[in-house]
Amino acid sequence: MPSSAMREPTFLVLAALADGRKYGYAVITEVATLSGDRVKLRPGTLYAALDRLCDEGLVRPAGEEIVDGRLRRYYELTDAGATALATEAARLQSNAAQAFNRLRLRPSGGAA
Repeated sequence: MPSSAMREPTFLVLAALADGRKYGYAVITEVATLSGDRVKLRPGTLYAALDRLCDEGLVRPAGEEIVDGRLRRYYELTDAGATALATEAARLQSNAAQAFNRLRLRPSGGAA
């Protein structure tokens, strides 16, 4: 993964897979939950992202099964994906800490 910032949907997909393998709809649901319903992935968008993340080595297929006559494809985070997620989480945490530090220094009573 390049050293540039990760897009939020990518970050959330990787975060959704961090605690174990999931199938597509479960990833969509988890992304919505993690984002407080701000990010709502459509199936086509999710599977395009999963294909890209597989190509980048961050995610890999983790099996398939038929449930109620429908195919479920499972995906899981790779070690490289976990490293990329941790790196991005640390970057975001550092940026947030800097913003909070600056806000504490802000003079009160200033114009908004």
